[in-house]
Amino acid sequence: QVQLEESGGGEVQPGGSLRLSCAASGSIFRINAMGWYRQAPGMQRALIARIISGVSTDYADSVKGRFTISRDNDKNTVYLQMNSLKPEDTAVYYCNVAGSHYRGGGFESFSSWGQGTQVTVSS
Repeated sequence: QVQLEESGGGEVQPGGSLRLSCAASGSIFRINAMGWYRQAPGMQRALIARIISGVSTDYADSVKGRFTISRDNDKNTVYLQMNSLKPEDTAVYYCNVAGSHYRGGGFESFSSWGQGTQVTVSS
């Protein structure tokens, strides 16, 4: 079982910054990908940033140049630095971690979700 704990959401004015964190814990063997999704009211959850194999990054067009995803391998933690925030960034943000973990004397793949953290951008 792999658990994720998110932190760092809140309310900020347009143009402000926030940093989200997501720490993975449990019997992790390998993490292949870590990503951030968001879901606004009435919308589907959508991928906004991901980091694969700790090296390759990918961003949705809506956040490119403003958001930066990074990873601390020692802490199994992924971060999302959000700058120049806009009201349309308001949403619940979820992290997702995928990889493999120890189970029953072997390995098993997993894909876990964080509990979600609210980000509100408003003046």
